Amino acid sequence: MLGLIAPGCALLPSQLVLHTGVAAFWWLGPMIVLVAIPLLDWLIGEDGNNPRDEDYERLSRDRYYRWCTYLFLPIQLAGLVIAAYMWAGDELGVVDKLGLAATLGLVSGIGINAAHELGHRVERLERWLAKLALAQSGYGHFYVEHNKGHHARVATPEDPASARLGESLWMFLPRSIAGGMRSAIRLEGARLRRKGLGWWSFRNNILQAWSMTVVLYGALILAFGPAMLPYLLLQAVLGFGLLETVNYVEHYGLLRARMPGGRWARCSPADSWNSDRLVTNIFLFHLQRHSDHHANPGRRYQTLRSSDEAPQLPAGYATMVVLATVPVLWRRVMDPKVQAHYGGDLSRANIAPRKRRRILEPYGLAG
Repeated sequence: MLGLIAPGCALLPSQLVLHTGVAAFWWLGPMIVLVAIPLLDWLIGEDGNNPRDEDYERLSRDRYYRWCTYLFLPIQLAGLVIAAYMWAGDELGVVDKLGLAATLGLVSGIGINAAHELGHRVERLERWLAKLALAQSGYGHFYVEHNKGHHARVATPEDPASARLGESLWMFLPRSIAGGMRSAIRLEGARLRRKGLGWWSFRNNILQAWSMTVVLYGALILAFGPAMLPYLLLQAVLGFGLLETVNYVEHYGLLRARMPGGRWARCSPADSWNSDRLVTNIFLFHLQRHSDHHANPGRRYQTLRSSDEAPQLPAGYATMVVLATVPVLWRRVMDPKVQAHYGGDLSRANIAPRKRRRILEPYGLAG
């Protein structure tokens, strides 16, 4: 239930400012996600516990863990309504409204993670809830691309959401955002054609998800007026920007092995960066146990495990997201870890094509 602190960040700023008079609390989201959580991760350290084999079925069936993700949605939407009301009014200055938009954007990005967990499930209700959770960020195509595109192509050059060695976050973001949308449209169009349906079918998963965004944004504009629209759009950009930054962290430089016939090997725990920092795992429904998630995508978040086979990040996601925004520092920390993961042979890594020769030449591997 502590994972619900994240959407609660959208509810708290107005009350904290009201009772303390400290306007800095409009920036509560960045304070918690980018400062407090990295600090707590460092102080508290790793989880160190994996579910036992004999508990797996019981944990999978326990509906308590499902309700933790279900409850994320009403809290998230309530926070958005309160924020829209504040953005539309004259009580706040521009800086305070920007702070509230930053807070809502981080909540929106973490909401995509809740959608990620729900979207992997086979239950019809949870899949619809996944699309609803994506409405705030306007990133509904993620529902298709993540499940059908990213999981099939992860840790290969064909996956737009797998960052390449030598590629900065700022180079990665436009490639992943545009590539993910194109891929989702192709995948969903092909699925509909196989079923004898056209693009404008009611069964189009992308249109269903995007329609929820249109309805949500339209209702907010009708209720509060267009003055709050710039802040609404800003929080959406920050939300999917956070998602894509986490994508950058999760697979940087990693490349799946090739089978003798040339096909990519099945995804293993070695193909995703892992982190078992306890505090961030609480906030992100164990997303940091990403190696197990890709190796076993059907597992619910409460059953995910850390594996000795998985390469380990030096810190939790919250810290790594901050580090990724400074490319020089990121490469100084992460490039040696990629090299160590492949036993010094960087030719086995997923390298940015334009930087391949420059990266491999010092090791005599450029040829």
